[in-house]
Amino acid sequence: MDIYPIKAFSDNYIWVIEEGTEAVIVDPGEAKGVIGYLAEKNLELKAILLTHNHDDHIGGVQEILVTYPDISIYGPEETSSLVNHVVVEGDSFNLLNEQFNVIKTAGHTDGHISYLAKKILFCGDALFSAGCGRVFTKDYQAQYDALQKFNQLDDEVLVYAAHEYTQTNLRFSQGIEPSNKVISEALAKTNELRAKGQPTLPTTIGREKKINLFLQVTSLEDFKELRQARDHF
Repeated sequence: MDIYPIKAFSDNYIWVIEEGTEAVIVDPGEAKGVIGYLAEKNLELKAILLTHNHDDHIGGVQEILVTYPDISIYGPEETSSLVNHVVVEGDSFNLLNEQFNVIKTAGHTDGHISYLAKKILFCGDALFSAGCGRVFTKDYQAQYDALQKFNQLDDEVLVYAAHEYTQTNLRFSQGIEPSNKVISEALAKTNELRAKGQPTLPTTIGREKKINLFLQVTSLEDFKELRQARDHF
């Protein structure tokens, strides 16, 4: 499988998973870029994967369906009005000759899920490089539990998050741990990439264990305090 980003809005990535002439789209918040990309590369769209119900992740689905009416759409219960396959933690399905496994990663929304295929993770807004999603539900336990699930994944797993937040997250982290050389070096590298207009994703679980303070906290209270500090950064 090959994976490419389609940029959307100010900082979203819509991920395209390609295998030969077939493609799967993850979290299409808008349609124009997706339809144009598929046409330009002459790809057959087979399915859409949704992680949660925020509009910047689902807003393009209906328009895409006008062009591709017969595709499969997978997502959590909170996206049931758009999908033809509601999935929950523990479910698996095959696309592009790969098995995709569903992990519940709630907190950002009540039903947020992530998809793991081999060593590839599509985590929507549950995990970012050097950060995690805002806990709009106020269910900090759910988001903390999701982070522990990510911590249990193999270090080699590639992380395809849905937003380009790495630079801001690392600036926040550097403020929390100014003497942390790993974070300072990661920020310097990130600054170089962004100056060139290049994505900082994918990252890896192994890298995130070293630079992501949210994966390093060891209690719910510490996580809540850190997340609320990030909210006001």
